[in-house]
Amino acid sequence: MNKKTISLILVYLVFSALSFFYFVDQSSSGRSFLRDRFLFGNNTTTDAKKTEECPLNGAFYSEADKQAWEERRPLGVMVENSLDSRPQSGLSQADVIFEAVAEGGITRFLAVYYCRGVETVGPVRSARVYFLDFIGGFGNYPLYAHVGGANTPGPADALGQIAKMGWDRYNDLSQFSIGFPVFWRDYERLPGVATEHTMYSNTYKLWDEGAERGLAKKDKKGEAWDEGFQKWSFKDDAPLESRPSRMVVTHGFWENYTNFTVRWVYDKNRNVFVRHYGQNPHTDKNTDEPLEAKNVVMLFMDESVANDGYDQGQHLLYGTTGEGEAIVFQNGKAIPATWAKDDRFSQIMVYDEAGKEVEFVRGQIWFEVLPTGNQVGY
Repeated sequence: MNKKTISLILVYLVFSALSFFYFVDQSSSGRSFLRDRFLFGNNTTTDAKKTEECPLNGAFYSEADKQAWEERRPLGVMVENSLDSRPQSGLSQADVIFEAVAEGGITRFLAVYYCRGVETVGPVRSARVYFLDFIGGFGNYPLYAHVGGANTPGPADALGQIAKMGWDRYNDLSQFSIGFPVFWRDYERLPGVATEHTMYSNTYKLWDEGAERGLAKKDKKGEAWDEGFQKWSFKDDAPLESRPSRMVVTHGFWENYTNFTVRWVYDKNRNVFVRHYGQNPHTDKNTDEPLEAKNVVMLFMDESVANDGYDQGQHLLYGTTGEGEAIVFQNGKAIPATWAKDDRFSQIMVYDEAGKEVEFVRGQIWFEVLPTGNQVGY
């Protein structure tokens, strides 16, 4: 063996060793060696005075938290909800969540982050057209993270619509075009599941990716993300003595798909609805704590089948613009309501029976998108 061959072998071994330790670091923590640009000020100032209102859900945070979120823009992440994906990671830290059926009766989440971030979120899955409509309401060029998407020609072609919207390779953060280390596979987080349930990401890395594309608080044209953003109205918790002692909200999405029937159990003392599947709380893998929301909003939307020839199921469509019926659950009570959304890029607004905007209680807002005519028990 000559010296040149030996040198090449040594170089290969050194490179392989460095790659091994780098990938081990990624799979165990989901973080690169680079410092997270926006990590400061997020959930690290628990003792600081909370005076700053989150524009997305009204929760109060510290001035340091505000300094952090003002350097970025809203970020939507597609998180799956198949049985093999549970418990998911990072849902408890989202400011707003939308849930709707993706296909075959299986729901999917759009978790929207702005005022808080999380180092592990997922499993991340593919885009659907109606989730584009939901994230489209969060200002100019909101970041949208997913792993590919529906791409069969027709009305449910999410990837085609992303391109037509001018989002492709700009505010659209598809794992297909980004990859590691912004996205990574973790086969140990949920042992024994198929590969499609193992993709995770990190909101700080996603915000960094957006900033590198010229999308921090302002875009490449110098326009802020919130110019023209329609902000919801917020209010404080109802006094303890005015809250009911008990309330349970139950709803499904598709008939006979009981694994996706949700129970929201009201906690009077903390004024939150705790999410359950059956009798068991739905937990966050990051914290092992149950998911909970201050506001649970049922949005009844017309559901239809795209009939686009997709041979692995049926791509769905929802009537996300116009108006429809709604029910808002907050402070342990139900408020009959209606929703309205002008177009893909406007925010969903919710109004009570008198036509007045419903104020959301400060904290996480969870929208459940149900086919028109579904029953909600409470």
